[in-house]
This record gives sequence, structure tokens and C-alpha cells, in this order.
Amino acid sequence: MAFVVTDNCVKCKYTDCVEVCPVDCFYEGPNFLVIHPDECIDCALCEPECPAEAIYSEDEVPAGQEQYIELNAELSEEWVDNNITEQKDPLPDAAEWDGVPDKLQYLER
Repeated sequence: MAFVVTDNCVKCKYTDCVEVCPVDCFYEGPNFLVIHPDECIDCALCEPECPAEAIYSEDEVPAGQEQYIELNAELSEEWVDNNITEQKDPLPDAAEWDGVPDKLQYLER
């Protein structure tokens, strides 16, 4: 079972999680990160590192955010050339977006 990046990462894109990933299974889009489900080894190291608390085990994704399970799988293939392995600065207005609900509409592909 893989971990999943969910709604609160949109427009924040904190990358603290990628620093601790032993298998480099994170992929980066313009304003969101995803975890490749076939590469994730379910080690759980990334979950507590996310300042936005946007990472969940696949079986613990909050109600109403289940679409992010498929979205992580889809976008990790779409962004295959954008593997991210080192921490970067978050988006400039990340603090303003952290905690804003229902951000799927703002996700940039």
C-alpha cells in the first residue's frame, strides 16, 4: 500500500518529504507533488515530514479526497521526467494556501 499526497499540498508544494524518501518516489508538477504508487515502499517516513499534513497512507486518505489516490498514480506517470529528490523552497505563497480547503481546482498540470 502506498502513501498519497492530497489536497493541502496544492499551491503549497513543501518538499520536506522528499528529503527522507529512501526510494525517491516523489514527482513534481507546477504546484503539487505526487507519490508514484508502484515505487513507494510504504515506509511512512514522508508522512510526519509534511508541514501541510497532506500525506496519508492510501487506506487513511480523508473522506472526500479519495480522488487523490488515482491522481497520484496518473500524475506520477505524466510527470515521470520530474522526479524530485532534494528539498526546495516551497511556493512563495505557500503559507497563505496552507489549510485552504478544496484546492483541486487550482492544481496545475
